Amino acid sequence: MDLTGQIANFHFNHILLNAAGVKCQTTAELDQVLASPYSGSVVTKSATPMTRPGNPSPRYYQLPEELGSVNSMGLPNEGFAYYLDYVLNKKTDKPVFFSVAGLTKDDNLAMLMELEQSNFNGLVELNLSCPNVPGKPQTAYDFEATRAILTEVFSFFTKPLGVKLPPYFDMVHFDMIAAVLNDFPLAFVNTINSIGNGLAIDPHTDTVVIKPKGGFGGLGGSLVKATALANVRALRERLNESIKIIGTGGVTSGRDVYDLVLCGADLVEVGTQLMVEDTPVFERLEGELANELDKKDYQSLAEIRGKLQIIS
Repeated sequence: MDLTGQIANFHFNHILLNAAGVKCQTTAELDQVLASPYSGSVVTKSATPMTRPGNPSPRYYQLPEELGSVNSMGLPNEGFAYYLDYVLNKKTDKPVFFSVAGLTKDDNLAMLMELEQSNFNGLVELNLSCPNVPGKPQTAYDFEATRAILTEVFSFFTKPLGVKLPPYFDMVHFDMIAAVLNDFPLAFVNTINSIGNGLAIDPHTDTVVIKPKGGFGGLGGSLVKATALANVRALRERLNESIKIIGTGGVTSGRDVYDLVLCGADLVEVGTQLMVEDTPVFERLEGELANELDKKDYQSLAEIRGKLQIIS
């Protein structure tokens, strides 16, 4: 059974990988994801130019399993140089994604320039969608700002580049972001980042469950699946065929992976459930995905990718 994927000139023997922010902050965690026989790749923690501790704890809370999680991590990471050293020296046959998330446009441009001039030969993700940095709005909700930064980036950047997007909730916004993205030679888009600024309450104490931002945090896990499916589907219908899609959000089962592929995903990232189960989750999900395909007599993901049916 063919459970592979392709982005740009990179072949992925498996379509599952970690979502940026989960099991990817340290070299040990990155090694752990790569070591799984069932991971197709690894994405680094979204890097800022310098080491960043992130928001105060508690900043991650696991909701009941049928719901998911709420977090306000605040981009804790070891700094750009740490991850660049890792990707330049790590020996692996798997493609690697290097994620950057500067707090300013100049931060992003400087990091991308350094990646352009380096020997890094993987894929680069420009994260335009972090909802958990106090005082910093999500760039990708500003369509003019998104166009401006991509215009500057592609004036010098020649390596395979994609963008990580927040969820959109209005059909006209799908049209507007696609009109921007289609004007650039992007290799992929990654959709969705967590749904920003949800709030959960501890019923035993009547308090919020995380400390930063008065308890407001990004939602992940099962409760965001429908939004993730909608964003993958809407963007696949609007983006140039050359722009591939990484589907992220709400994956707890192989059927969830199947559904994201059915909506048009080329690869699938796992976040909250990876936190819950650790890297053995990749094997379970791929096995369940294969069973879903087998039940319908499919032999490859290509037979279902983007083939979601509608009611006429």
